[in-house]
Amino acid sequence: MDWGSDLWDQHDVIERHTQSGLDLLERYVKFVKDRAEVEQNYAKQLRNLSKKYSRRGVKEDQDTKLINQQPFQDVLNELNNYAAHREQLSEIMTVNICVELSRNLQELRQERKNHLCEVKKAQQNLESSFKLLETSKKRFEKEWREAEKANQQTERVQQEVSATKADVEKAKQHAHFRVHLADECKNEYALQLQRYNQEQNNLYHSEIPSVYKKLQEMEERCIKLLADGYVQFSETEKNMLPNINKCLDAIISTGRNINEKQETLALIEQYRSGAVPPADVEFEDYSQTVRAAASDNTVTHLPKVRIKQLFHKKNKVGTVWSNSFLLEICIQMCHKQFKTFILTFVLRVLICVCVKPPSLEDLSRLPPDQRSRRLQEKINDIQKELQRETEKSEALMKMKGVYEQNSQLGDPSSLQPQITQTAHDIARLRGELNKYQVHTHTHTHTHTHVYSEYITVVSDPSVSPSDNIYECEFDDDFDVDVPIGQCTALYDFDGSSEGAVSMQVGEQLSLMQEDQGDGWVRVQRANGDVGYVPASYIQIM
Repeated sequence: MDWGSDLWDQHDVIERHTQSGLDLLERYVKFVKDRAEVEQNYAKQLRNLSKKYSRRGVKEDQDTKLINQQPFQDVLNELNNYAAHREQLSEIMTVNICVELSRNLQELRQERKNHLCEVKKAQQNLESSFKLLETSKKRFEKEWREAEKANQQTERVQQEVSATKADVEKAKQHAHFRVHLADECKNEYALQLQRYNQEQNNLYHSEIPSVYKKLQEMEERCIKLLADGYVQFSETEKNMLPNINKCLDAIISTGRNINEKQETLALIEQYRSGAVPPADVEFEDYSQTVRAAASDNTVTHLPKVRIKQLFHKKNKVGTVWSNSFLLEICIQMCHKQFKTFILTFVLRVLICVCVKPPSLEDLSRLPPDQRSRRLQEKINDIQKELQRETEKSEALMKMKGVYEQNSQLGDPSSLQPQITQTAHDIARLRGELNKYQVHTHTHTHTHTHVYSEYITVVSDPSVSPSDNIYECEFDDDFDVDVPIGQCTALYDFDGSSEGAVSMQVGEQLSLMQEDQGDGWVRVQRANGDVGYVPASYIQIM
């Protein structure tokens, strides 16, 4: 069964049904567009939500860097990835379903229009043939009646007595003409009828069934496209589910990997200052002070002051007062047997605490452990950058050597600005690294060892000055750079970058550090300036 043979007389039904199928396909295309827009809006809202609750870049988080903040940030990052997959799903729906179905829908509409035009044209041709048939039929009917009238008139003329032979002959000729004309109309009518019947049979048995069959096939394709659209709609989202599930699994894994014990210990690691709790407040017996003053007027007792409080950043008196107070301590303690040691100790503490590298970041506000950790982070960053610059310098030197061997590849002099800039950068980084390393050594040994070993002893009243507790290798905590050799400058060098030092050709220099593999050495000039110069610019003596 098909539309052509069984629905040949249901043209209006077929026309409405095919139009309904195309309208349904168009509705589905609009539905998928709206669905894709929903996914797009959903992804946008997820991104806004993630951005709203993300604290990346907030200063307080940069300062704390607590571990328990990172898992939530990971959840927000996975939510961003989840939104990206939703956006991808929307894009695939729009391109693979909406665009493709819209193109097919346009083609089906044009095909349906052409088929209906064919049917309409065939019907119009049949109607035109039918009109010709009706015209020939009416003419035949008219001419036959006229022929009958002519025959009747001839019979009346023959029966009249007064009619002459000429009148009778004339009537017969007229009747014969009418009959002949009627016969011609009859033949024309018969021919037109035969033609109409052929066209009608061709229309209802060939043309219309063929067109309706094509419309049926078109409708089947339309239904197939709609069914494939349903399947593709579901498969598109189904294919995206593994990626979406990965994001969800990552969030689950983030939650399961959280160790509550480690989270609490992280707070200790972050804020541990390394300081010890304050000692008990001691009882001050003023009567003992009076008796001691009466017995020995030459000895002045010192106030019990914690030395580290003198250098605290909240001390409103200032560094000048601290220096004066320490010097006063030295003067008043000179009559004891540890006079020389205390004087040396106080002077060195003044140098270590009060003199800070001017170019370094002020980390004195941090506790010792945090300050050491921050300094180590800066040293690691500088070392990484120094490694990159060193590799860059080596690559430039290799390239320069290739250019010198084969001038067609390039001009060696064109690389000189980059080599010079890289050399200045390496010298600057080495200078910064040396300053931070010296600063780290000073904070590690001076503030930790000196405060814990010596200052506590000075401020502790329970220790007798006569006890031999000051015998220690104090000088080991204050390393002094010693030249390892002498060298002569072969060329002039402008040490304009940070960490480098200038020199003149023929100048005598002290070699402080040999080449570590990066092409630079550390030297000291006669005026005391210390810095880095290229190893190829000097000659070691």
